[in-house]
Amino acid sequence: MLENYFPILVFIIIGLFIGLGPLILGKILSTSKPYKEKNSPYECGFEAFEDTRMKFDVRYYLVAILFILFDLEITFLFPWAVVVNKIGMFGFVSMLIFLFILVIGFIYEWKKGALDWE
Repeated sequence: MLENYFPILVFIIIGLFIGLGPLILGKILSTSKPYKEKNSPYECGFEAFEDTRMKFDVRYYLVAILFILFDLEITFLFPWAVVVNKIGMFGFVSMLIFLFILVIGFIYEWKKGALDWE
C-alpha cells in the first residue's frame, strides 16, 4: 500500500530540492558586503518620499486592466490562425465579428480618453 505513495514522495523531495537548492547554494556561495545604499529601501530607483499607503491614480489601473483585456483577447487569434483552414467560413466570420467588437471597444475607450496619459 505504501509503495503507491513513493512517486509522490519522490516528487516532493525533487520539488523541495529545486525550490530550496538554489537559495541555499546562493547563501553559501555569496559574499555579504552590506553598505548604506544597498540596505536602504527604494522604489523605482529613488528614495520613497511619501507614505506607502498613498493613493494611485485610477488611470494607472485603467490602463493596466485595458492592457490585460486586449492582451487576453488577442491570444484567441493564435489558436484560430492554426485551425482557420479546418473551421471554414463559419469560423472566419465568427472571428471577424469578434475582432469587430474588439475594435468597437477600442474606439470607445479611445474616444472616452481612457488611453490618454497626462
